[in-house]
Amino acid sequence: MAAKIVPSVLPADLARLGEDCAALDAAGVDRIQWDVMDGRFVPNLTFGADVVAACRPHATCGFEAHLMCERPEHMLSAYVEAGCEVVIVHPEALQQPHRTYGAIRELGVRAGVALSPASGLGAVEHVLDQVDLLLIMTVNPGFGGQAYLPSMEPKIAAARAMIEASGHDIELEVDGGIGPDTIAGAAAAGADVFVSGSALWRYPSYAEGVADLRRRAEAARPARREGPARRSPG
Repeated sequence: MAAKIVPSVLPADLARLGEDCAALDAAGVDRIQWDVMDGRFVPNLTFGADVVAACRPHATCGFEAHLMCERPEHMLSAYVEAGCEVVIVHPEALQQPHRTYGAIRELGVRAGVALSPASGLGAVEHVLDQVDLLLIMTVNPGFGGQAYLPSMEPKIAAARAMIEASGHDIELEVDGGIGPDTIAGAAAAGADVFVSGSALWRYPSYAEGVADLRRRAEAARPARREGPARRSPG
């Protein structure tokens, strides 16, 4: 699997959000991430499903919703209907995690699980047959522009080993402080997918940023043995 670059649109100009989505799409991003915050699970408020739906016609790349919300199971269908092909939830926010992962997939999209820095891999090791993406947060969720936590790299490596031992084809995503100085460490630890927010906006153009980040990730990724996969995340 080639390294995937997925921008978070938190740093975007909200008055020109559709234009930014179109420009990111033209720059060759693999997906666009919507950081959905409810002011309860995390302190901030961000994008409702109607905002995502309004931007959907402006880009052909995939959308993913990262629901940093209490009781996200009540809003799954809204973000799927808005055009998200991946929905990511935090297990600590769920009353019935296994049921919620199944509900996401029943809606016809891919289920993702996000682990905050303090959350252990034990929260997902017994549900790997139910998920398509595992997101390791390399900052504490809730704010953009935070500094990358290199202490999460052993956790990324352990997640990679767990995924490979499972036999399932699950994307391993990292999010938080990912930029030109940090992406290599996350890639070397085993990540496939890299969410970049503020750092991408600091490049002269989105296209230059996407190309540079992808090149740095590809150069740092370790060679992996190819084997049969039970399920592809698409």
